[in-house]
Amino acid sequence: MKKVRVGIVGLGRLGRQHAENLAFRIRHCELHAVCSVSDEEVEEAKREWGIPYGYTNYDEMLENKELDAIFIASPSGFHCEQIEKALEQGFHVFTEKPLGLYVDEVIRVKEAVEKHSSQVFMVGFMRRYDKSYVYAKQKIEEGAIGEPVLIRCYGFDPAKAMAGFMNFAKKNYSGGLFLDMGIHDLDLARWYLQSEADSVWAIGGAYDYPEIADLNDAETGAALVKFQNNTMGIFVAGRNCAHGYHIETEIIGTKGSLRIGTVPEKNMVTVFGEQGAIKECSEGFIERFEQAYLTEVEEFIQCILNQRQPKVTVDDGVQSTILGYACKESFETGQLIKVESHPAYVKAT
Repeated sequence: MKKVRVGIVGLGRLGRQHAENLAFRIRHCELHAVCSVSDEEVEEAKREWGIPYGYTNYDEMLENKELDAIFIASPSGFHCEQIEKALEQGFHVFTEKPLGLYVDEVIRVKEAVEKHSSQVFMVGFMRRYDKSYVYAKQKIEEGAIGEPVLIRCYGFDPAKAMAGFMNFAKKNYSGGLFLDMGIHDLDLARWYLQSEADSVWAIGGAYDYPEIADLNDAETGAALVKFQNNTMGIFVAGRNCAHGYHIETEIIGTKGSLRIGTVPEKNMVTVFGEQGAIKECSEGFIERFEQAYLTEVEEFIQCILNQRQPKVTVDDGVQSTILGYACKESFETGQLIKVESHPAYVKAT
């Protein structure tokens, strides 16, 4: 079977993981080019992985007609422009979340994707490909908890990652707590509750790291969302988790509830010692969702080979961004935001 030749832009922490997956772990796929603003990262990838082409200029990579697809793992603020350029050059496109940082630009991307409907386009909401989250979705559809009425999501990054985040955020790459971290939970809520948001109220603060307030962002924040079908969402996100990477989701229904990741266990090992019985925790998102990152990209490659579109669509990226930006707006203004009355929302739907 033909191999899909992929060029990736972005070789940071997650980008490098994706690049290794593309190069060595995904069938019918060949990592044919890498692109980064860092000459050192490009040369290292070419040397260690045997990649034929390396670029420090994204536009130059798009001139490589040997490529079939572009994989975007660059900082969030670059996604929309890079998506549009890749589609215009005829490539299939996978982009990491979020689709973009501003509502107007993601609407523009939606229009570009629809214009190039013969090309495969996919947004990286990897939790939809995690076995536990997929199983919960199946149980909901089977009626195991009746009708879902509320979703509660906790998303906390480990405190030891704070230095890396601050470097990232000071370059205006983050987009804020809700667009950067909360976007996965907002997407899951839409997926599980089968509804778009109606209104949102968000609060938060910089409690142990006051310098985050200087970035007009929150170290820990919470959002309460009412959805159009009258269901509810409670979202809590933070960057200062002492015990590690903690992702927890609960869906409450009329006949029961489901919980995913209540204890963020590293593995099945319990360590017994002077401190008692200890279950070590995951230390980061790559460790927790390692298999999901593989599975989602396997789906992208199969969609290209089989000439079909993935279930995760550009609309999922648009609507999650609209909701994430509404959370950001509510946090910054202290006001209740009516999501469905936003002009961009009306255009998007």
